[in-house]
Amino acid sequence: MSVLLNGSGNGSSQSVRGLPVGLGFPADEHSVLSVLTERVNILLVDDQRENLIALEAMLEPLEQNLILAGSAREALRVLLRTEVAAILLDVKMPDMDGPETAALIRERESTRHTPIIFLTAAEASESDLLRGYAAGAVDYLIKPVVPELVRCKVSVFVELAKKTEQLRRQATMLRESERDARELAERQGALLADLEQKNRELESFSYTVSHDLRTPLRSIQSFAQLLAMRYREVLDDNGREFLDLVVDSSRQMAQRIDDILMLSKVTRAGMNVGSVDLSAFARAIFTELAASDPSREVECVVAPGAVVHGDDRLLRIVLENLLQNAWKFTAERKSARIEFGFDDLGKGRRFFIRDDGAGFDMAHAGRLFLPFERLHDETSFPGSGVGLATVHRIINRHRGEIWAEAAAGNGATFFFTL
Repeated sequence: MSVLLNGSGNGSSQSVRGLPVGLGFPADEHSVLSVLTERVNILLVDDQRENLIALEAMLEPLEQNLILAGSAREALRVLLRTEVAAILLDVKMPDMDGPETAALIRERESTRHTPIIFLTAAEASESDLLRGYAAGAVDYLIKPVVPELVRCKVSVFVELAKKTEQLRRQATMLRESERDARELAERQGALLADLEQKNRELESFSYTVSHDLRTPLRSIQSFAQLLAMRYREVLDDNGREFLDLVVDSSRQMAQRIDDILMLSKVTRAGMNVGSVDLSAFARAIFTELAASDPSREVECVVAPGAVVHGDDRLLRIVLENLLQNAWKFTAERKSARIEFGFDDLGKGRRFFIRDDGAGFDMAHAGRLFLPFERLHDETSFPGSGVGLATVHRIINRHRGEIWAEAAAGNGATFFFTL
């Protein structure tokens, strides 16, 4: 069951207007907002009609009450008169953006703990994401979203809402009994364990979806290449341009899938801890980089004796990403210098990779380790923005820290501890 709120209240000019009430549900929104005993309410908020329709189609298989709001103000009016199990909230809206709306939702006691999932474009700014999390958002999904993943995430909160309501009723009946209170605590513990299991299943699901996308993508790439080889000359300029876009977009998607799989692997992989010679890794990686680009003039400096305890496979990935980044961002220098070294501190060692390349503005340093975030134009320095996110997860698994110091045009230094 679903209802579309068309922004008629308060004359909200930026909300979705003129849409049909929907397929198979009554026009009286008050009757629709009455919660059926076997259903919970899910609030979908987006100022774009096509996005609301798409979300509705994704979530209808859950067989819950879907409430569609075309503006932030309409969503707030809904929350004044009904409880919802979860809110899917667009970040970019004209009258009031997602973080502002989330902050207002959190101000009310009745909605303070309602789960909010942000929907955002890949180019969303870090400030928006930080504001959203500060306002209490529990997750964010990057558009275009995978329908199965959206349903899985929302179904967790649907089940949580139903079980929470069940537990609330049980607590009311058993409030006077210490024995029954202990039973309630055990039920809550079981619920927590169940939710943790579902989170693990979601991680596995994300990996599986990304892995399974490879097969149809390979077909797209293969047929696009055949089309380019056999029919490029008979296409007009527009046709060739469209074909190039298909080839380039499929290449970018393949890289995204590989990056997502890498993120999943470094999170899920077991740890095999032993003695690891980071200096030897650095020398080997420099040799590979020099062989791949022999025209470059780069002074590669490696401090000896950087031996640590950790997983050698994961730590190799750390150095590969950091040194490849340094190699990439010094490409515009006629003669460059990249150094791997360490400092002996009182409580251990601090390792660093230093270069004299493009650097970056420290005002944006908080975005460095977020997936798909980039601080430079992709045309100048290509990449997907996942390498540093991968490095960050590996360092966290080694109970270390990673940070950077830089200045635009004056190089960068990445530090990490283990």
